[in-house]
Amino acid sequence: MSGEARASRNPSYNHGHHESVLRVHSWRTAENSAAYLLQHLAADARVLDVGSGPGTITVDLARLVPSGEVVGVDASADVVAKANGYAASAAVRNVSFAFGDAYALDFPDGSFDVVHAHQVLQHLERPIDALREWRRVLKPGGLLAVRDVDYGGTIWSPASAGLTRWLELLHDVYVWNRSTADAGRHVARWVRAAGFGDVESSGSVWVFASDLDREWWGGSWAERATESEFAAHAIESGHSNHAELAEIAQAWRDWRDDPDGWLLMPHGEVLARA
Repeated sequence: MSGEARASRNPSYNHGHHESVLRVHSWRTAENSAAYLLQHLAADARVLDVGSGPGTITVDLARLVPSGEVVGVDASADVVAKANGYAASAAVRNVSFAFGDAYALDFPDGSFDVVHAHQVLQHLERPIDALREWRRVLKPGGLLAVRDVDYGGTIWSPASAGLTRWLELLHDVYVWNRSTADAGRHVARWVRAAGFGDVESSGSVWVFASDLDREWWGGSWAERATESEFAAHAIESGHSNHAELAEIAQAWRDWRDDPDGWLLMPHGEVLARA
């Protein structure tokens, strides 16, 4: 793609909203994806969850602030509708979901006690600008909680040329889409640059090793490698083709089927004050 053509296109969500992607997002809970935040939640807190996806973390957060309120915003209207349906089926009343732009939130200044975002900053072309907007809607002294993956630290066993190529290609697609696959290592720096103080950094990992874990994670990526927006981006950008993507999908299936298969994904986490 020429530089002129690339400059004229708008970045889009790296993975898209294929069923295989949403399946992964629906696995996420406050316990396995936001543990660093939970002890800081007051029962009456008003919380904004940016990039709330199917709403599993968001609904969990609402259960933890029973006299407060949680609002989830996402850039996909279809996903917002699914999240509202999930909240209704879970009978959680103090949560709602709406379409929203991470760079231009439809809320007045100082609207929230907490702003939370999980796996969002990696997909943004201008993460510092987004963080400044999130700071705007926080009350003075309000709490920011952000967690993001660092794909560059992903490790797996057994060795796999196909998974090595997957990780190289994933980085290529992120760069082409003007986003940051290794966001976890940059989050604290971005948060400080956006004007936050009292920045506390930590980290945690996801590990996939059991038969069920491998079936879920490896099976999802086997589909994503050929069916999701990631596959479309890999081809559109000129970094891959259908044959190679099929080989990557098979590498994920091989890893899934290995009883000793193991994979670790690190995440950077930050708590900071407005």
